[in-house]
Amino acid sequence: MSKIEQIITEIEEYIDNCKFQPLSTTKIVVNKDDIDELLAELRLRTPDEIKKYQKIIANKDAILNDAKERSEAMIAEATAHINQLVSEHEIMQKAYNEANQIIEQAQQQAQDILGNATNEANDLRTRAMQYTDDILANVQSILSTGMDSFEHAQSEMMTSLNSSLNVVVESRKELGGQDEEATDEQTDDDDITVDLL
Repeated sequence: MSKIEQIITEIEEYIDNCKFQPLSTTKIVVNKDDIDELLAELRLRTPDEIKKYQKIIANKDAILNDAKERSEAMIAEATAHINQLVSEHEIMQKAYNEANQIIEQAQQQAQDILGNATNEANDLRTRAMQYTDDILANVQSILSTGMDSFEHAQSEMMTSLNSSLNVVVESRKELGGQDEEATDEQTDDDDITVDLL
């Protein structure tokens, strides 16, 4: 398991262990410092994980170079064998035909090696990119969920504050014994709302 996967698991376990808000089965209470620390660690580790898989992708060139070197060595060996056959056999045509067959086989084997190496490198690159995208998708989901929860909690707090303010205003009116004219003048004040945004 990579470090970033471990951190995501820790965040999920932390959320699972959070207590629900009173009278709610869907809203939870989180410690801001704890969740900030986990998210900071996730943010720190994400570039390292991406670099790790970029390095894996870069190994494609190394695989191809190795395959090329092996194929060139095989062709060189075949060519050396051809030269030896030509010099040792009395019948030049037989040596020539055999040499052509060896070269064709060597070239086919070299092409097969290059083809297999290319397929392997492309497959490795595709899997590395998919893995990186999966990690980023998990991070995006966690951050989106956190933002939605924060906005909902803030909205509920504003509603509660406005309700409390209206109660205070009405109570002051009753205690002050204001007449209808004073009440009319303060109608606009009764609609005061608090905006913490």
